[in-house]
Amino acid sequence: MTAAVILGGGRARRLDGADKAAVEVAGGPLVDRVYAAVRPCDPVIAVGPATLARAGLRVVREEPPWSGPAAAVAAGVAALPADAAADAETWLLACDLPRAGELVALVGVIPIPRDADAVVATDGDGRMQWLAGRYRIAALRRALSTRGSFDGVSMRDLLAPLRLTPVPVGDAALDLDTWDAIADYRRNEKEGS
Repeated sequence: MTAAVILGGGRARRLDGADKAAVEVAGGPLVDRVYAAVRPCDPVIAVGPATLARAGLRVVREEPPWSGPAAAVAAGVAALPADAAADAETWLLACDLPRAGELVALVGVIPIPRDADAVVATDGDGRMQWLAGRYRIAALRRALSTRGSFDGVSMRDLLAPLRLTPVPVGDAALDLDTWDAIADYRRNEKEGS
């Protein structure tokens, strides 16, 4: 089983509070590019507001709303089947990955090593992209079980107990979390067409 948990409920402070998932790129909402990348996954869980809803996926909300990505991961993982096999995996993906299809193709062919809990994309600068990887569901549940509250917990702290295998993917890990990044992406997209 490979599931997918898509995080789309942040405050988008660097976007002046705009609905990041709904930002238009390539003629459609940014989150739709992520959904397309995980279309074969089952189930697909979106975490955030009802605007994330699409046919064939389930939307859940972190508690309390706006409490950060760790709380969103907790809500998404809680929505996965409780009886998932010990080796079951899930994607954790942010909603703002315009090259999600390329990212999933690159990371998707890398098996999670026996001595690891996840394969996680690293960007062109070598930075781990916590919300661009495939994780063992059991490992995520263990990490989540060590916390009483997730409000304000960083992804680095949440995932610290996990053994992550980095996968260099360069620009495939690009995320659009500022207006400048969105403008650059749109300009490059237009020049490339």
